[in-house]
Amino acid sequence: MRVIAGTARSMPLKTVKGLDTRPTTDKTKETLFNVLQADVPDSRFLDLFSGSGAIAIEALSRGAAHAVLVEQNVKAAECIRENLQFTKTIDRAEIQKCDVMTALHRMEGQKPFDVIFMDPPYDQGLERQVIEYLSHSTLADEYTVIVVEASAETDFSWLPELGFHAYKYKKYKTSQHVFLQREDAEQGKDTE
Repeated sequence: MRVIAGTARSMPLKTVKGLDTRPTTDKTKETLFNVLQADVPDSRFLDLFSGSGAIAIEALSRGAAHAVLVEQNVKAAECIRENLQFTKTIDRAEIQKCDVMTALHRMEGQKPFDVIFMDPPYDQGLERQVIEYLSHSTLADEYTVIVVEASAETDFSWLPELGFHAYKYKKYKTSQHVFLQREDAEQGKDTE
């Protein structure tokens, strides 16, 4: 696994062996950032369920101003710290070693993030729990782009009842990226 583009381009990243993490493949990461390319520069980026930190590091490498990485596993959080130091992006990053809901509550009251990415364990309903929280949080507004990585079978038909709409789906063999915003967001995004 490596950084695809930007200041840390081609730098290899460590992953934690033996954990139930699913590092995003380089090809999938490249597709993700092709969609997000206009949203990342100078952004406040939130990476939930960070694993190795590869997504936030990619965002920092591509010009994100600041990233918060949330990971409760101690070994994974240490791996994130090593990857941030190695890629020289640690000065623009903050690691929160706790579960995602605790981190969200701690940050409540801060200004909204520009991009929120989450890759929760599949098929446990955690994405809905986070989106439900974000529906009434200061951390996301109508301009915040939220991306959920989920299993290919995950149903998102509940988004409108929480005030969100998916404007793009990117399907892969066993997973998908769902790009969403609040319903009151500009309707200029393409639905696919």
